[in-house]
Amino acid sequence: MPVTPPNKLKVGFVLARLFTLSAFALFVDTLRLGSDQLDRSGRVAADWEVLGSTRNLIPSSCGVQVSPTCRLIDPQHFDYIVVVGGLLDVEEPVDGETIDYLKKAAAAGVPLIGLCTGSFILAEAGLMKQHEACVSWLHVRAYQERFPGHPVRSDRIFNLDEKRGSCAGGSSAADMAASLVRRYIGEEAQRNALEVLQIDQPRPSLHVQPRRPFAEDFGDARVRATLINMEQNLESQLSIAELAAKVGLSTRQLQRLFMQKAGMSPAYAYKRVRLEHARLLITQTKTPIVQVALEVGCENPTHFSKLFKRVYGQTPSQARAAARIG
Repeated sequence: MPVTPPNKLKVGFVLARLFTLSAFALFVDTLRLGSDQLDRSGRVAADWEVLGSTRNLIPSSCGVQVSPTCRLIDPQHFDYIVVVGGLLDVEEPVDGETIDYLKKAAAAGVPLIGLCTGSFILAEAGLMKQHEACVSWLHVRAYQERFPGHPVRSDRIFNLDEKRGSCAGGSSAADMAASLVRRYIGEEAQRNALEVLQIDQPRPSLHVQPRRPFAEDFGDARVRATLINMEQNLESQLSIAELAAKVGLSTRQLQRLFMQKAGMSPAYAYKRVRLEHARLLITQTKTPIVQVALEVGCENPTHFSKLFKRVYGQTPSQARAAARIG
């Protein structure tokens, strides 16, 4: 029989309109399986509720609807409140009463977690300014544009501090929930949950997000994480020292690592990342070439054009014309 902790891990879920069903399901199922042994689904060591300002069904982005299990009860009843986001183009994904509830929870010191695009909802409510958000690489530029000055990253699968958490979504929802199961219930409970879910092992928060490959295929996780950090900071370029610190290395160590694993310096890799983004904008959007140059941190359009031609064998204008012909 499992040992029941003196206090259950209690989680409240706030589901946005058109929320991502898979992220919610993986998170809550990991709690369920960690709460009891042998898939018996007993709420022995954990409990959860789906919160709602009304009893109306909440539609997910795939069309499946979920019913709240209770009203917006005292947030201090929960160890965590998890906001499950979904499609970003939804107006008012949660209502004003729910936003007020999240603010009340934050004021009471209840940790809040943004799951999938739930971090956008928390940021819109003014609750992420002092906390680093972890979002999918698909959404990092949108987050930066909507919430300038808010710290954000997409080089890891989730982030959790004492008062806020955030998760890129998808399968990483199970990893984040598993970390809570391990912390509050135990390692055996975490292992039980993941085995039933057919997940080999938990991925730590620092695990690099799976994503579309770069032009060059690098196997070292620190190189990949640095390239993602470069991509997130195209216009306001980070120093090599800042990039190195983000992956726990000195400047010299990062330079040596890049030469060993990528065959180029971090500075040259940064230039290639910026140019790859520029080429994408030039060939797939109508963004003026002068604006493209500025977006990748090049204030001199003439210099940008020469640099682009040196790498790709044609000027930005020629690349755009060729893309239209094709």
